[in-house]
Order: sequence, then C-alpha cells, then structure tokens
Amino acid sequence: MSIELVSPSGPIDVSSEVFGRDYNEALVHQVVTGYLAGGRQGTKQQKTRSDVRGGGAKPWRQKGTGRARAGTSRSVLWRSGGVTFAARPRDFGQKINRKMYRAAMQVILSELVRQGRLTLVDSFEIAEPKTKLLAAKMSEMGVSNALLISDELSMNLFLASRNIPNITAIDTEAVDPASLVRHKTVIATVAAVKKLEESFA
Repeated sequence: MSIELVSPSGPIDVSSEVFGRDYNEALVHQVVTGYLAGGRQGTKQQKTRSDVRGGGAKPWRQKGTGRARAGTSRSVLWRSGGVTFAARPRDFGQKINRKMYRAAMQVILSELVRQGRLTLVDSFEIAEPKTKLLAAKMSEMGVSNALLISDELSMNLFLASRNIPNITAIDTEAVDPASLVRHKTVIATVAAVKKLEESFA
C-alpha cells in the first residue's frame, strides 16, 4: 500500500508505513525527550568538603573559646567550604530501542504530511555560499522557519544556512526527531524522501 506526495515533477508514491502512520503522541514525546537528553554533556561538577583543598587542622580547640565547635574550615557551613549536595558528572542518556526510534520517525513524517508541513522539491541549490542568496530564496517561498533536507548536502547550501535563524540545512544521514518537530516547515528533495523511506521502512 502506498500514498502519493506531490512534487514539482509530479506525484510520487511512498510507503504508507512511513508516511501514512497514525499519530502517537506518547511515543513521539518519549523519543524526542530521549534524543535531547542524550545530547546533554552532564559534565557539571562541584566539590564536597573532602574535595576542597585544606581544612586538615582543627581551627580551634574543642572547649573554652565560647565559639561553636569546629573540626575543619572546609565545612559546608563555612565560606570557601564544600558544597552539601555537590553536582557530579552524570550521563543523562535514555534507552531508546531501535524499533521505537524507527516508529517515532514514521509517526513524525506522517504527521508532517497530514499537516501540510512537508514540501517536496526536485533539487535545492544556490550558486554561491552566500547567506543573502538563501535568504532571498526562502523569502520567495514565503518560509521563515524551515528544515532543508537534501540527499547530498552541498557546501554552498550548508555555509549559506549557518547564519539564518530558524533555517537548518542537513542531509538525510543527519535527520533527527527533534529537528523535524522543531521546524514549522520541512523542505526535502525527492531523492531525500526516497532515502528516508528506505531508512525508516
């Protein structure tokens, strides 16, 4: 079973399994959240009282000074002391099965088709790696927030897109669920759509 997508060169048949799947909000949320969590560095670190240098000597004797007893100047109560619940490096990654990831990508692509947010073009190229050329092309298409997917990303398009807010140019290998969900419009070449169909079928 297949469905038709309209392109400038005419309708193309694509798999209904990839581009005609029912929407599953819980699945999309879990996969997008897991993908974003995997991108976190998790390198934050603070020092506990045992990590702070110094504090080996008892600041003053236990009794007779009138002050509260203290065993170290690196206590969490002291200035320049340690942190009570110090942050440690950690891995924020979440386990996402391959079947779940593939199914979520199918759901997202299907929803883009249903909402009319997927636009097909035969090719998408610019003559020079200049931002103003790509900006003019986007203005002609009436698009200000778009993900450009090409089967083979040219250096001209990549360089021109880097300085335009909300415009991202990638190839099919770099397609991810967060980018598909974040952009209002997805502009893909026919060859890129065929590659995506093969990847997520």
